[in-house]
Amino acid sequence: MSGRYPLCESPLQVGGALFRNRITRTAHGTGYAREGLVTERLIAYHEARARGGAGSLFLETCGVHWSSPGPLWAMSDEIIAGWSELAQRLHAIDQTKVLAQLWHGGAQVQPPDGSAAWAASAIPDPIKGRVARAMTKAMIDEITESFANAAARAQEAGLDGVEVHGAHSYLICSFLSPMTNLREDEYGGPLENRVRFAREVLAAIRSATAESFVLGIRMNGSEAAEGGIEPPEAVEIRRLLEAEGLVDYVNVSMGGYHNFGKMIGAMHEPHRYELPTSEPVTRGAGVPTIVTGRVLSLAEAEQIIAGGAAELVSFVRAMIADPDLPRKSFEAREHQVRPCIGCNEGCVGRRFAVGAAVGQTGCTVNPDAGFEFEGRALSRVTAPRSVLVAGAGPAGLEAAWTAATRGHRVTICDSAPAPGGLVRFHRRAPHREEIGRICDWLWDELERLGVDRRLDCTVDADLVSKLAPDVVIAATGSLPSRSGLQRMRPAHRIAGLKDTSVLTPLEVLSGLEPVPRRVVVFDDLGNYEAVGSAEYLLDQGAEVAYVTSFPELAPDLFRSFQRDAVAQRLAGHPGFELHTRSSIERADPGTVTLSALDGGRLTELQAEAVVLVTGFEPQTALIEELASVGVAAVPAGDVVAPLLMPHAFASGRMAAAAL
Repeated sequence: MSGRYPLCESPLQVGGALFRNRITRTAHGTGYAREGLVTERLIAYHEARARGGAGSLFLETCGVHWSSPGPLWAMSDEIIAGWSELAQRLHAIDQTKVLAQLWHGGAQVQPPDGSAAWAASAIPDPIKGRVARAMTKAMIDEITESFANAAARAQEAGLDGVEVHGAHSYLICSFLSPMTNLREDEYGGPLENRVRFAREVLAAIRSATAESFVLGIRMNGSEAAEGGIEPPEAVEIRRLLEAEGLVDYVNVSMGGYHNFGKMIGAMHEPHRYELPTSEPVTRGAGVPTIVTGRVLSLAEAEQIIAGGAAELVSFVRAMIADPDLPRKSFEAREHQVRPCIGCNEGCVGRRFAVGAAVGQTGCTVNPDAGFEFEGRALSRVTAPRSVLVAGAGPAGLEAAWTAATRGHRVTICDSAPAPGGLVRFHRRAPHREEIGRICDWLWDELERLGVDRRLDCTVDADLVSKLAPDVVIAATGSLPSRSGLQRMRPAHRIAGLKDTSVLTPLEVLSGLEPVPRRVVVFDDLGNYEAVGSAEYLLDQGAEVAYVTSFPELAPDLFRSFQRDAVAQRLAGHPGFELHTRSSIERADPGTVTLSALDGGRLTELQAEAVVLVTGFEPQTALIEELASVGVAAVPAGDVVAPLLMPHAFASGRMAAAAL
């Protein structure tokens, strides 16, 4: 033990298992399983976090019953072989403990046969409005037996234990919560009745497994929703389960499908945001407890443990961003920890994204996340080359870091006075400062790696001729479009646009332009570009008419668990108004005329300026200039395609890794 974080490094007895330290990685979806079975990709992902220093790891939700299959299918003996292989390989890494999270989705998951979801009561799920089926006593008994059988399979496979998922609106939570349990039988009404199903499930698992097999529960400290579980009742739930010896540990979390964003708080939430509702439940417990919620450093974890808030601290997104976070911290190398920025874009956002990688977890700042099975380690080159990177935005910084890490001689230049590219502006939006942490970290890392860093330095053919690099990587980015081209009306040209004060998000967030009294923000992208500008302007005292072609506010933010928080903040501003399913018909000095996409009804708004958020244009001038003198540049980032940050980092990594 290094002694830097003595509490984090100390072992802990949890039931019949000795966890080698207090750093855990609680369950989260990856999408790496196939047909409900363990894959090499899933094992390699967990191996990387075990080698990185986590003493225990939890597998993602394992469905116990056909009515809610889940990513891993614990309802069949077919799972045993894969679980066994995974357990053996994780145990070989410093005896890392591995537990399965047993789960039924309740009202949130429709059975594969298209029938109604199984839940405590016949209420609609909050996402799609489908009404669930209130479970009969026979159905309750069937599910209880399914949990026990799944736990027995986990024990046979050599896993160290199981966790029953009793949080986040899923089946057991639907019984525990007074918000979703409307039953009038022995499973509804007073708390003692609402806990009955959870007690029966845990007791059945106890009977089906050895005394040394670890059994715990994940439960809500708060559902953060009207009528839901809150800390005082959560404490009583914990006490009831603990008093009967049904649990070896308690894992306390927050949120659910009625308050989606609280489950995986993005960067607008403070570090350790769940502690105010978790700590009242965990403090004073007679069994070990786990807390989570944007804990980003071992220093924060050490403080949590020292203060008595929990015995174990979970790092999920932080260890997606850097699997080696614990080991680096134990070895006094915190400065080398690649930071999670809480954008939720590459991890949970990618799980809900549309495209080829749908359903698979990745990471905005760590292009290797999820690809550990490919062995994409940054090997040192045998023949170093001189590399010139043009542009110090996310793609350029990642390309320079990758090239330097592999042993190339690197120079990076940017015409701006500071690194970060477009991120320099986006971090000025309210609640978005942390988006720039990764650029700050990479810039500092480049200095440590001996990279020649040059700001206020424009790359052109003359500079390339002077430096004579072996390779030029063009990461020159993109700029917001001012064309007014609208996605739903591409043939329409906005009349009067040239005679109107038109701003882009960068001009708004730069703080250099005077803030108009009344502004129309037109959002044709549905992500954070327009939201950031609107919040900034509102905070500066402007009145904002938010106009969007989408049927709702910023729909792309739903998948990254940010939309609801954004909507609540904007609705709280008296100067904010929302116009959905609309386009801009014309813009005149002092007025903007909208056209409803449904029916074409015209609405005239008073506005001194229009902020257009309609896309970005790649800046290809350098590539074209170099091509004219016979120099081929390797493109990276927005100059390839103006997409979101995960693409920028992945593109920068690939450009340099191929050298």
